Amino acid sequence: MADKVLDAKGLNCPLPILKAKKAILEVPKDGTLEVLSTDPGSVADFQAFCRTTGNTMMETGEDNGVFRFVIKHTG
Repeated sequence: MADKVLDAKGLNCPLPILKAKKAILEVPKDGTLEVLSTDPGSVADFQAFCRTTGNTMMETGEDNGVFRFVIKHTG
């Protein structure tokens, strides 16, 4: 279970990333942030987010149009 869950469903780029940037700061180091998004562009966006921030993508998935990302706060 993630330390924090961010529900970004219904938001389009760049809002899910902007909200995740803020939310990850509220997660303890080595903790996890789970992000839920309905924006198909968020798949590439969150991969780039992890690459540029140094955080680790632990899990990704999609279920009925909802994309799920679990990001470890390592950056």
